Amino acid sequence: MATVSPAGEFDAIVIGSGMGGMTTAAALSRFKHKVLLLEQAPMIGGLTHSFSRDGFSWDVGLHYCGMFRHDQFGGRILDWLSGGAIEFHSVGTVYDTLHFPEGFEISVARPTEAYKMELKDWFPDSSAEIDAYFEALLSAEEAAHMVGGERSMPEPLRTMHLWWNKRRIERWCSRTTAEVIGEIVTDPKLAAVLTAQWGTFGGRPKEASFAVHATVIGHYLDGAGYPVGGASSIARALVPVIEDAGGSARAATPVNEILIEDGKAVGVRTSAGEEFRAPAIVSAIGVGETINRLLPEDLRPLDWTHEIESFKPSVCHFEVYLGFEGDIAKHGATRANHWFHESWDPNDGVWSTADDDPIKMMFTSFQSLKDPAHDPGPENRYCGEMMVFTDWSVVAEFADGGAAARPADWKAFKEKIEARMLAFYTEKFPDLAPLITYHELGTPLATAAFTGHEKGGFYGIETSPRRMLSNAFDAHTPVPGLYLAGQDVFTPGIAGALAGGLFGAAAVDPRVFQKLR
Repeated sequence: MATVSPAGEFDAIVIGSGMGGMTTAAALSRFKHKVLLLEQAPMIGGLTHSFSRDGFSWDVGLHYCGMFRHDQFGGRILDWLSGGAIEFHSVGTVYDTLHFPEGFEISVARPTEAYKMELKDWFPDSSAEIDAYFEALLSAEEAAHMVGGERSMPEPLRTMHLWWNKRRIERWCSRTTAEVIGEIVTDPKLAAVLTAQWGTFGGRPKEASFAVHATVIGHYLDGAGYPVGGASSIARALVPVIEDAGGSARAATPVNEILIEDGKAVGVRTSAGEEFRAPAIVSAIGVGETINRLLPEDLRPLDWTHEIESFKPSVCHFEVYLGFEGDIAKHGATRANHWFHESWDPNDGVWSTADDDPIKMMFTSFQSLKDPAHDPGPENRYCGEMMVFTDWSVVAEFADGGAAARPADWKAFKEKIEARMLAFYTEKFPDLAPLITYHELGTPLATAAFTGHEKGGFYGIETSPRRMLSNAFDAHTPVPGLYLAGQDVFTPGIAGALAGGLFGAAAVDPRVFQKLR
């Protein structure tokens, strides 16, 4: 017999404790709502959680963030949510270094004018085009924010807002990054540089909406930061806010079903058979996952369901977590991240893993150097990671029990992938590689198991123009009482999930809108 929570015990239930879910729960708690935050994984935090092996500790999904200084939007929001308990430390003047063929290397630095000057030094004949690109970036970012705001607005305000801003939204949201930059920039190498960081949101230039590109890339232009104490410090600061308001955050509590009565969402049922009820149910696990895993099949609004199912999952990835012993800063490691492109076409960056397909794009990061709280100890231990993007098709044969049924084949496959990635890393960091004393491969199957995201798409769903213009990702769903939050509601990544979490909270309690100004 199911255990049912007492009536009125909670004002809202939030499913999923990633950045979006935690933000929604904490924001509602700040307005005195009692919130139940439920997470399927063994720890709260989603892709902001950390894990440890052999004395090393890594963040799984946060490598750097923009806009989190106290005088910036993200920082102001986190200060409000956490009471100032979360601190971001600057990565430094240079936060990304881009590497291309023929030894071409360029630093991406703050402030914006510094980066523009760097670009103009390398591309002196494209000065006017560079200025035009940054103007487009700002305008497109504003258009994306308009779309995000609309997704939590009630009618008729939403329709009025869309009518007023329709031309600007369509101009920037309906075209791909490649299309917009192709109109502005004539030098293909400059175009490659300007799109080199597409991995921060998972949308290749030929596929992603320019508005998504502008929002994510633009939010770094005033610099990047890293949370002091690592990404898990975010959950450590936000969970007490939820609890102090009378709510609760519960890990290892998978939700199996959203309860529907008289066409309205009224609660959830967990895998253990517990039932919790509340006037507002907020899902932050992804729109597709919400429909396909949590809503009864006969109660899924058909138009909404068909629209969501027409979108593809985002790109997936392999990641090798690295443990070093020694002074890594003396051997090539930096606080800035590194993007390695083996081709001048950034669209080539998705690795098929075939024997005749070399790695063409890699992201590397050294989290220990970014965190002032990191203590290397007497063994001088540091952590880093390397990531390559791939397609689910390369692991599909091992999904749905295939890895368990063929453990020897799965092990051999992983060892081959890891060896090729480490060889590529050694080529790029020959002095640093000998300091590696531990390495562990993360796969798309692990991402799918931990997050529940379809086909391991850790950035949620595709970042296409159609996604930006679709009404299917509104925080208000066609099911009364059911709301959405997180990166699917706005844009991928930590900052996008934060904004999407606020939009979800604002849909439940419009007082949250005052914090979005």
